Amino acid sequence: MIMIFGEITTSATVNYEAVIRETLKEIGYDDPAKGLDYKTVNVIVAIEEQSPDIAQSVDAAKVEDTGAGDQGIMFGYATNETETFMPMSHSLATGLGLRLTHVRKSKLLDWIRPDGKTQVTVEYKIVDGVPVPQRVHTVVISTQHSEEVSMDMIREGLMEHVVRFVIPEHLLDDKTIYHMNPSGRFVIGGPHGDAGLTGRKIIIDTYGGWGAHGGGAFSGKDTTKVDRSAAYAARWVAKSLVAAGLCKRCLVQLSYAIGISFPLSVFVDTYGTVMEGKSDSDLTDIVKANFDLRPGCIIRDLDLKRPIMKKTAAYGHFGRDDPDFTWETVKALPVE
Repeated sequence: MIMIFGEITTSATVNYEAVIRETLKEIGYDDPAKGLDYKTVNVIVAIEEQSPDIAQSVDAAKVEDTGAGDQGIMFGYATNETETFMPMSHSLATGLGLRLTHVRKSKLLDWIRPDGKTQVTVEYKIVDGVPVPQRVHTVVISTQHSEEVSMDMIREGLMEHVVRFVIPEHLLDDKTIYHMNPSGRFVIGGPHGDAGLTGRKIIIDTYGGWGAHGGGAFSGKDTTKVDRSAAYAARWVAKSLVAAGLCKRCLVQLSYAIGISFPLSVFVDTYGTVMEGKSDSDLTDIVKANFDLRPGCIIRDLDLKRPIMKKTAAYGHFGRDDPDFTWETVKALPVE
């Protein structure tokens, strides 16, 4: 069973059930043996109209005056340890997940089923305040599989077509630990094996435990909800600061109150990596002078009303080489 529920304000007519079934088909849930079949799954739609109390605090005649859809604290993070300005441990884990999907859908490994997860532990050395990756310590992959495949086939297939394809050889050595389906059996998966709820994997959606997180999920929320839009803006700010050479590593914190357009606070922490001659306070001033962090302006400047959010439902919201992810496009900042 799949239930979709929540509150919205819209004049659009949406066939929610058709969207759900098509998405399940695209993922690969097309057979009861996989735990779910898009053709026969029971779909319950319980969408209600948005609370007028919330709507009146958010709506405004001018986009600049749009109030935050809720209170909260949001964070953005960036580091120069990779070309995408993302932590390497998170990038590798995400890459393994993407590759796992590819080998399944391409039938390269025809025994893989849709449910799966990855994890990578990387050893770092701190150099001038910046974590520098040294080697991959541990790789964990758990993937649902068909009944007939052996554990040896699973380990060999995952190592050859997933691990070695994604992780650079120089990061692996004879001490690297591999856990390929450590439970020993993973035939029952998906909703047949576990209950799920959108928005629970907030660390995977962001930086894999690096930086910080305010606790609010992104998925299922429109961009008047600063849980989503301000987190995107904070990543935009952090990445722009690092890309400009103003620091080597950066955490940006924003906070908001429901119905209030301007952020209550803007905070920058460079972990001691700020460029010579500047301070974290100087970088905060640069942020305030170059980014309008009111919710309506974030939506406008990042063009967040486009129907692009489906892409964010898998493989993370950050570090993506995709023009639709506008918060990944660096904004030029003054260095002097």
